[in-house]
Amino acid sequence: MKTKVGIIGGGPSGLLLSQLLDLQGIDNIVLEKHSREYVLGRIRAGVLEHGFAELMREAQCGERMDAEGEIHEGFYIAEGGEKRRVDLDGHTGGNSVVVYGQTELTRDLYDARAKMDGKVIHNVEDVTLHNLKGDAPHITYREGDNIIRIDCDYIIGADGFHGVSRKSIPKDVLKEHEKIYPFGWLGVLSRTKPVSPELIYAKSDRGFALCSLRSQVLSRYYIQVPMSDTVEDWSDDAFWTELKARLPKEVAEGLETGQSIEKSIAPLRSFVAEPMRYGNLFLAGDAAHIVPPTGARGLNSAASDIYYLYHALLDHYKNDDDTGLENYSEKALARVWKAQRFSWWMTSLLHTFPENNAYDNRLQQTDMEYLFSSKAALTSLAENYVGLPF
Repeated sequence: MKTKVGIIGGGPSGLLLSQLLDLQGIDNIVLEKHSREYVLGRIRAGVLEHGFAELMREAQCGERMDAEGEIHEGFYIAEGGEKRRVDLDGHTGGNSVVVYGQTELTRDLYDARAKMDGKVIHNVEDVTLHNLKGDAPHITYREGDNIIRIDCDYIIGADGFHGVSRKSIPKDVLKEHEKIYPFGWLGVLSRTKPVSPELIYAKSDRGFALCSLRSQVLSRYYIQVPMSDTVEDWSDDAFWTELKARLPKEVAEGLETGQSIEKSIAPLRSFVAEPMRYGNLFLAGDAAHIVPPTGARGLNSAASDIYYLYHALLDHYKNDDDTGLENYSEKALARVWKAQRFSWWMTSLLHTFPENNAYDNRLQQTDMEYLFSSKAALTSLAENYVGLPF
């Protein structure tokens, strides 16, 4: 097979880029290790920044998002029994976020690719990238006993943290930065009415908690737990009891509980790989960077990578201009590191750190007090939360 752009990874990043390129007549093929059902079964983020929502509309995939997604113009931070609102709309001059589950977003992208007869190949095995710095880059994968080759101009590695793309860059070229946090998030999805119309980030001596939602009948809740915990350690009753203990009394009293329909523990990690380009290979999303979910930057950071790649490829094929491709890594990393800083800051502000001493805890408390005493600090929080300009 031959195509212009080979995309490794059939998650939202790869599918979004595929859709955008196809709309401009730029041929591409997406390779995905797992089945479509497996990809759609992953429960992930649900807060889309302003720029991501616009990109979905540009990809002609925003109709259901606009109909069913919820516009949130603020969120709450709770501490010490008090709940205070961060006014995103007021502090950013009218920007907001869209609450719309990643599963639904991915389904919309799959449907759009199907309507355009987009080439998405599932269940591929032994994907290998070849000649990345040469004139004939290509991808091979195994289908049964056969090895299939795809010749392409460029390869996009959007295959996640454990994918083959980043590992294809020589170790003496790749530089990796990582921070592992000493806790994870235990998340529960339940078919219950959300306790709040807007998200609540809660800080307590018992640990962090988050009240989120996917719709008015589907709630997503999280609590901070040690990484030594397992899902089996937490019954539904134990989860609801602990969640209530970390929320202000008035919130806890209004919490509707029910049987979990999904329960998992996600470790918290900060990770950046540099550079994000090696020859004709370009990394995007989790293949290059991961953030703690506290600031809702993970999927949104991937979207900014796709924005830069899409426009760079568009300039190459339509205008014979390679400036965007040449500057991709530097430009993408500049925004990635801002997202890293914001996610690290939100995590540091709201979580309980077992290694903290009295001095650390007092600084954390002072940071919270300063946030709500300063219009400039709240504006900075709001600008980062709704998404910095691409």
